[in-house]
Amino acid sequence: MVQTNTTAAANEQLARQINQEARKNPKSPYAGKLVGIANGKVVVVADSWKEVAKRLRQVEPDPKKCYCIEASADYDRVEEIWRLV
Repeated sequence: MVQTNTTAAANEQLARQINQEARKNPKSPYAGKLVGIANGKVVVVADSWKEVAKRLRQVEPDPKKCYCIEASADYDRVEEIWRLV
């Protein structure tokens, strides 16, 4: 179990670095892309979640060792979702 936590932490740290790079530099190879990370390494940069999921399953069948992000997203921004009845 310790390995999974370490893997998750490595994936999250890499995801944060990629997100910061993509948001600061529009010419980054990650800008505007979806990124799949497995075992602390980038394994796929794609335009669709379907592509990301397919590649991640090929590389690492255990989803606990995988992480996906929209590289240019602002994850610090709070959004309210309203529903009209």
